[in-house]
Amino acid sequence: MKSRTFAGLALLLAAGLLLAQDDEIRVQSTEVVPGLYMLDGADGKFAGGNMGLLVGADGVVLIDDGLPIISASLLAAIADITGQPVDFLINTHVHGDHTGSNAAMHAHGATIIAHDNIRKRLLEASGDDAVAPGALPQITFSDSTTFHLNGHTAHVFHVQHAHTDGDAVIHFTDINVIHTGDVMFNKLFPFIDLDSGGSVDGFLAAQTRIIAIADEDTIIIPGHGPLATRADLILARDMLADSQARVRKLVDAGMSEDEIVAENPLADYHDVWSWGFITTERMTRSLVQSFKQ
Repeated sequence: MKSRTFAGLALLLAAGLLLAQDDEIRVQSTEVVPGLYMLDGADGKFAGGNMGLLVGADGVVLIDDGLPIISASLLAAIADITGQPVDFLINTHVHGDHTGSNAAMHAHGATIIAHDNIRKRLLEASGDDAVAPGALPQITFSDSTTFHLNGHTAHVFHVQHAHTDGDAVIHFTDINVIHTGDVMFNKLFPFIDLDSGGSVDGFLAAQTRIIAIADEDTIIIPGHGPLATRADLILARDMLADSQARVRKLVDAGMSEDEIVAENPLADYHDVWSWGFITTERMTRSLVQSFKQ
């Protein structure tokens, strides 16, 4: 398995968005349905990926935990919602903007649960990217696991070679809410981490699988971007499929990566989907590189 950085990748994702920000990032909460919250950075500040929080008498479940620098703010935000500690932390994938506070959460009593490949990749990290033992998942799964807490059922299932090779999607079946992790970037070009086992075809397959279990009333917490609907996910899936087809046509015509970038095949999507980390050019190059896998 090819190793990928933990802290280094978090910095790569956040670099352009954090440079102009203060050191302090406050975590805010939005109640999605009673007892289930989305947590993210307040005042438009980047805290990492969108987090989920399920609270109730049976226990507290946190989905992802942002960048390392938000640990204190995240704990404070959770304390404002519930007086209980986090019992379980689910990592949706390995990237440091979703696992950065693992060690802090575990130190405060959380048991970390993730796909097998997340633990493997974190164990492989070395040097500046090495993680503390407490940041490692204590419980791992290969295909799926299910939580039955607070009167709710949360089905956690693996989607293969999508954003990475360790992605998990969380489906709250009784309240019709889905947390996609980074299998969805809402109104943003997606980051597909080819070096960490991700693939465009797998990403599209994962989105199609989520669409199949959703309906028009489903609330979707994406990895990045605002709360979404099934229609938003279909739009994102169709955009990526069309973008892949546009680039494939130029690759099949024998054009080089730079020639394809100059052709600007994704120009129609630039105004809505391009953003600081995955620009139109970077999305184009990623699609070209995906055909070399």
